[in-house]
Amino acid sequence: MKRGLLLIDRGSRQREASEELEVICAGIKAKGDYSFTDYCFLEVEPPFIEDGIQKSLKQDIDSLTIVPYFLYPGKKVKLAVSDVMKFQKDTDVKFVVTKPMSMHKTLINLVENRISTSLDENGVTTSKKNIDVLLIGHGSKDPNAQMSLNYVVDGLKEKYRNVSRCFLEIEQPDIFEGIKSCEKNNPEVLVIVFYFLHEGAHVKTDINNDLKPAIEKSNLKKTCITKHLGTDEKMIDLIVERAKEVENAN
Repeated sequence: MKRGLLLIDRGSRQREASEELEVICAGIKAKGDYSFTDYCFLEVEPPFIEDGIQKSLKQDIDSLTIVPYFLYPGKKVKLAVSDVMKFQKDTDVKFVVTKPMSMHKTLINLVENRISTSLDENGVTTSKKNIDVLLIGHGSKDPNAQMSLNYVVDGLKEKYRNVSRCFLEIEQPDIFEGIKSCEKNNPEVLVIVFYFLHEGAHVKTDINNDLKPAIEKSNLKKTCITKHLGTDEKMIDLIVERAKEVENAN
């Protein structure tokens, strides 16, 4: 059976997002048994879902694995799945849809990689048990989104002194409150994790608009900031794992 794989991303006007998705698709093709891999966007910028499906169906494939490339379950994921399945009735190519990129141990490992890399880059050699960690997520009205971020926070707690989370928007605590709460614990080193998939406007601008003044007003001794999750090899592994889950079940 010839399989294709299509990532559905939320969408971004930032060139870096498309570049990262191209790298990820190439990595998936190298690691998975796919004759075709590509991406499309739910909103904001083309290629949109219809474009992605039409391009996929022009390939010589029998099955198409569709991956909602979102860190959180919720309305956006449901909308993406609903939009894509409208095209199933018009083709003999079988569609299978994976879970989003949430509630999986590989995400915990990926965040650990980001933390370790940031500590190395900043010359920090102290034990993990002396390190505090703050994850900054986007924020959502969907309770499942907070649950999926808490899953990662809880998975890190046994390895670090303190682990907490805050949100860019919508939810509380916000970034100022998140930094203030960390400051109360008087950390030797605070590692701040940008829990975002892409180097879009949120990572480039929005987070820093709040984070920089919050750190400047604090008495934190040392802070290290990680890269966003992006094109880490473990993210590619996670996508392939999610794909195999549904492919092996069908």
